[in-house]
Amino acid sequence: MKGIRWRRGVILILSAIGVLLVITFASLMFISGFFREQKYLQPWKPSYSAAITDPRVQLAAHGLLAASSHNMQPWKIKLDSSNPLKFALYADSERLSPAVDPYARQFMVSQGTFLEYVRVAGEELGYKTAIELFPEGDYDEKRLVQSMRTKPVAVITLTRMNSVSHPLYPYLFLSDTNRGACRSDALRAEQVDELQGLQENKDISIKIVQDPDNKKRLAKYITEASIVEAGVEPVMEESARIFRSNEKEKNKYRYGFSVEGQGTDGIMRHMLQGLVTLFPSLNKGEAASKQFITSTETSVNNTPAFAMIRSADNSRLSQVRSGMLYSRLVLSAHRLGLAIQPLSQALEEYPEMSRLYSDIHRSYAADGETIQMLVRIGIPVKGAPLSLRRDVHELLISESSE
Repeated sequence: MKGIRWRRGVILILSAIGVLLVITFASLMFISGFFREQKYLQPWKPSYSAAITDPRVQLAAHGLLAASSHNMQPWKIKLDSSNPLKFALYADSERLSPAVDPYARQFMVSQGTFLEYVRVAGEELGYKTAIELFPEGDYDEKRLVQSMRTKPVAVITLTRMNSVSHPLYPYLFLSDTNRGACRSDALRAEQVDELQGLQENKDISIKIVQDPDNKKRLAKYITEASIVEAGVEPVMEESARIFRSNEKEKNKYRYGFSVEGQGTDGIMRHMLQGLVTLFPSLNKGEAASKQFITSTETSVNNTPAFAMIRSADNSRLSQVRSGMLYSRLVLSAHRLGLAIQPLSQALEEYPEMSRLYSDIHRSYAADGETIQMLVRIGIPVKGAPLSLRRDVHELLISESSE
């Protein structure tokens, strides 16, 4: 009898544990927002832009899919009231990241990524895109925010033409960043030649690095930079403020960071979202710093090659053109079956990073060049989840806001 009672007791305990696990799992799914519609992913569907009748807004909906620093999507669009085929791109000064990007360099690179996606989409959809950069002149750097509000980054004029199947167009709809593991295969010589030959301006170039000595050297810069960044409280706080911990927040804000940005998807994504929503400290302070360093170390240890985009100077024009080249690099890499992840912490310009910034430029940028982007590149083990995107209509500048 004692044996039977003992077995019954064990069964009851195991049953209770099972019920508790089911309740916990269900609670995490509910808190995460498992059953909510993912509105923040709608712009990734080709049908989203196809439903837009104004060609300018339709192309802007493609530009919205481009990479941007901190996924801030810092773009504003003004439609020309007298020409239905003309619009202007403005930098959205409300989306600056002053702690991590005090001189707004990455911010301006992000303007270029948008423009290149617009250009690629234009050819596919039957529009030649004439892009005039800074048509009203350079920003006043002493009044930068005001300049961003009043001076466009670019004016885009469309001309109807026969649509051409652009070889890069299908890849607009893939995630620009893949933080997952890469195979150890080095890039083939023809791949290196194709990627390094993407530049349209001799003053802005791509350099692929995959020899062991330089890979080790760059990995050291990147790892040290992650340690520095993890220790700078304002920078980490700036990132924490734009972290979206569950589906409700992602639908509300539709920009910034989320758990799938680290390559987590499926059920595990919802479990992590539920945990972070319940325990926000999991993504703040020392825990977030350690996770950031560990993630960076994992990335550099799974890197067959690095790529750098370098410009002859660090003007706003060069920053935007570097962003355009970066988008070409991303899309061309996709076409070649490769994936890219930015690892540009050593290029950031806040005081704590100054030593590493100087060191990496001394090693890899000659005669006053600026390294605008540093990324890892290789054959991904698996695809990357799509990240948050805003509704394109949020980018439009209304007449009443002027």
